[in-house]
Amino acid sequence: MLKDIDVAIIGAGPAGIAAGVGAREAGAERVVVFERDWDLGGILQQCIHPGFGLHTFKEELTGPEYVHRYLERAHRAGVQFVTNTMVFHMEEDGSFWTMNPERGIEHVTPKATVLAMGCRERPLGALGIPGSRPAGIYTAGTAQRFVNMEGYMPGKRVVVLGSGDIGLIMVRRMILEGAKVEGVFELMSWPGGLRRNIAQCLDDYGVPFYLDHTVTKVHGKDRLEAVTVAQVDQCKRPIPGTERTIECDTLLLAVGLIPENELSRMAGVEIHPMTGGPRVNQFLQTSKPNVFAAGNVVVVYDLVDWVSAEGVRAGENAARYALGRLGAPERAFQVVPGKGVRLLSPQVVGDQEDSTVFLRVSEPVERRCRIVTKPHVGATNLRYARPGEMNEVVLRAKALRELPLDVTTVEVSVEEVR
Repeated sequence: MLKDIDVAIIGAGPAGIAAGVGAREAGAERVVVFERDWDLGGILQQCIHPGFGLHTFKEELTGPEYVHRYLERAHRAGVQFVTNTMVFHMEEDGSFWTMNPERGIEHVTPKATVLAMGCRERPLGALGIPGSRPAGIYTAGTAQRFVNMEGYMPGKRVVVLGSGDIGLIMVRRMILEGAKVEGVFELMSWPGGLRRNIAQCLDDYGVPFYLDHTVTKVHGKDRLEAVTVAQVDQCKRPIPGTERTIECDTLLLAVGLIPENELSRMAGVEIHPMTGGPRVNQFLQTSKPNVFAAGNVVVVYDLVDWVSAEGVRAGENAARYALGRLGAPERAFQVVPGKGVRLLSPQVVGDQEDSTVFLRVSEPVERRCRIVTKPHVGATNLRYARPGEMNEVVLRAKALRELPLDVTTVEVSVEEVR
């Protein structure tokens, strides 16, 4: 059943489904998407709020509606889905091993593989907060699944640590279900999520939002009873004398997402230290030529529209590789972050075609600014730049080809417009 596969895709979230569409439309005969869950769609299954698809479909959709639109395209294109199948090991040649209750263990040897495993939430254990480990502490995504899919309320009196988008959205969801949200506490001096989510989920419901604050201790034995919060200084250390205790029965964590790359490491794929995801070129090709990667497994995006667009590109290029049509560039340039840029992707571009580089800034710029490159091969004007929002710049192939042969690096920076 799992023989003669041109392109195999690991993960049936928005990136994986889109990669399947891209691979089939680029000419790959047999495209198979492997998903460990029973259902398709990944995290979007539980994202019942609107706000998806504004760029891709020019209308506002819920997460399940967005998935349904892409699944229709995938089924029409002839993409095959294999659910309830865990990929538990990956070989360095790009093949991998799967486990299914009915078929047992199988070895899959595709011509090209696309990694689309998405990302996971940073848990409490990664934060080093003192105190016991009582019931009532959840990542925001876990709480979202409990409420939206399982029908369980995590608690009635809530504190949120971190201001990631899932956490902000869960503030509104918990209030609509009858809970009281005592406040959102963010370690950084700026929000971690989109401004629209702050407006719609915090401001509209009168929820206090504290920047430069963190939880310093949790209280409770069997069930969470309270948390201690404190203001932090410029070095992000709690300021003595600013502590206060807030009674609550639930603590939701929205403190960042981590690309899911255990399989990538098994395959020997080079992981970029800045993004935590595979190092990729403009084709979304990893250090293993027959292994591609797309979506939040590469770098955490702010909008699912970008995840799907990159999934389509990864699928197209994986198909071109499987069919022997993906040529190597004559010249390759390393793309590195400069002033004001925290991370970017891809990290390598060629000179055959224009390349779009996605990036996040290291701190907010609340005035007109520009993304610039050194040497000058592309630029983007912005009204503002915020760490919670992804920005992009196009590197022009013609300009890259005209660079002296000893130039092999392009630095991307953000500067204010005076």
